[in-house]
Amino acid sequence: MDKIYIIKTLYHNYTKKFLGKIFLSVFFSLIVAASTSAIAWLLDPAIKKIFVEKDQSLLLTIPLAIIIAFSMKGFSLYLARTTLIKVAQEVTKMLQYDLMKSLINADTELINKKHSGKIISHLTVDISFMTNLISTVILNAFKDSLTLIGLLGVMFYQNWKLALFAIIMIPLASVAARSLGKRMGKITTEAQVESGNLNTFILEIFKNHKIIKIFQKEEYEFSRADNVLNRLKEKMMKINIVLTRASPIMETLTGFMIAGLIYYAGKLIFIGELQINNFFSFLAAMMLAYQPVRSLATLNMTINQGISSGQRILPLIHAEKKVIEKAESKNLDIKNGEVIFENVNFKYEKEENKILKNVNLKIDGGKMTSLVGHSGAGKSTILNLIPRFYDIDSGNILIDKTSIYDTKISSLRSNISLVSQDVTLFDDTIKNNISYGNSSASDEEIYKAMELSFCKEFIDSLPNKENTIIGENGVRLSGGEKQRISIARAMLKKSKIILLDEATSSLDADTEHKIQEAVNFLTKNRTTLVIAHRLSTVMSSDIIYVVENGEIAASGKHNNLLENSKIYKNFYEKQLRKN
Repeated sequence: MDKIYIIKTLYHNYTKKFLGKIFLSVFFSLIVAASTSAIAWLLDPAIKKIFVEKDQSLLLTIPLAIIIAFSMKGFSLYLARTTLIKVAQEVTKMLQYDLMKSLINADTELINKKHSGKIISHLTVDISFMTNLISTVILNAFKDSLTLIGLLGVMFYQNWKLALFAIIMIPLASVAARSLGKRMGKITTEAQVESGNLNTFILEIFKNHKIIKIFQKEEYEFSRADNVLNRLKEKMMKINIVLTRASPIMETLTGFMIAGLIYYAGKLIFIGELQINNFFSFLAAMMLAYQPVRSLATLNMTINQGISSGQRILPLIHAEKKVIEKAESKNLDIKNGEVIFENVNFKYEKEENKILKNVNLKIDGGKMTSLVGHSGAGKSTILNLIPRFYDIDSGNILIDKTSIYDTKISSLRSNISLVSQDVTLFDDTIKNNISYGNSSASDEEIYKAMELSFCKEFIDSLPNKENTIIGENGVRLSGGEKQRISIARAMLKKSKIILLDEATSSLDADTEHKIQEAVNFLTKNRTTLVIAHRLSTVMSSDIIYVVENGEIAASGKHNNLLENSKIYKNFYEKQLRKN
């Protein structure tokens, strides 16, 4: 992704609508330039009229003019900066919103590939660098360029020979800045990678703190933290060193220029070509030009930082979705709820081997179908293909004889509920987590779902009942309590197709019994696909499919499979021995 594309995208998609405010900031920058130039020019009459000619009539006028010039410069600079700060914050919000929107709409495969720590880094630091192109680059480019032009005008007005001598500094500074800017872009990219690694590390520490403690890995994590922070420190040190490297270069160039200027100006004064008042006005203009020259010289570094960040952000914002619907897609009208897989083949991106190979299966409408098999056999993949979390490579999936690829994705997913062993909850109230399944549900419907899922048993013991905040992913609840909330949420959606992925795993017998009862109510007269390692939960299924190495190895009812499937019989006997 080249620089031109990033600049054009930033302009057309984010800053074009703020051109009025940007031009207003440029107008204030013009006033800053004019008032700065006026300050330098006023030293000419001040010295000549007041100190040389001793004209008392200007003793108040010139100082008053200097006060006005400084005041105009200060207020105009304030207005120019605040105007662009507001624009930059608007653009920041737009970029963050677009990135969040892209991530929310993104394919499951993309989210699984990108660590949340790196995404947080993109949302904060990267976007901050990118919007600096507006708040810093635009302001400094116009303000400092106009100021430099105005001060050069004063310098040429006072003595064109001295002005030509002073101009030598500008191309020298530009050459130095170009070299530093390229270096800055490379280091910024490296620093942002390390910043993302730090966010990743922090999130993993929070998520796995119990594992760290139980395995007594504190010292190991201290060492990892030191390595991550040390790498980031080294990159940030390089960034700041490169930034400060401009100072000695500019100071040295300025020293040579002032020394040469004094020498040359002294000669001009001795031969009568330059007056002392002209020299002081020129010197003031030249010294005032130091700041804009230095700012313009380092501008390239800020631009490279922003471009480098844009190369990480924009591909995410503009990431093409693979799971898309056809333009002629129609709403899915489910009557029976029958789901059929026809010769389905699937493999994950960048994987060489197929996960599913010519899978054919039928999930009868209004009945319970179960999938059993070893871990990695492809059971969860089959389940994830129905709501189109992923799209198949070949074959077809039909619901009531209608291909799911000919229906609107929103219509498809509105008819499906998912209950998984890895329950996902929000740091919100119990009530809001349950109503997430149906935001238009009445309180009566919510309370009914709580009762039928056995949530009321533990909710009534909480201080704030259903309005209790449950913490990040329900950290304040037990596994069984979180699972019951998940089931209540699915009940409230009233979907015609229910997907259960290990919904009763890792639970004690009493909790499993209650959840099984809740599941029975949830799935009654609904098309249900169940994945379970415990065969006790699937023995009563209408049909059981045995999945092995991405293929359907056998199918039938429990007793039939015991007689005809060695794989299923082996599962059953192993679980009998465990019990």
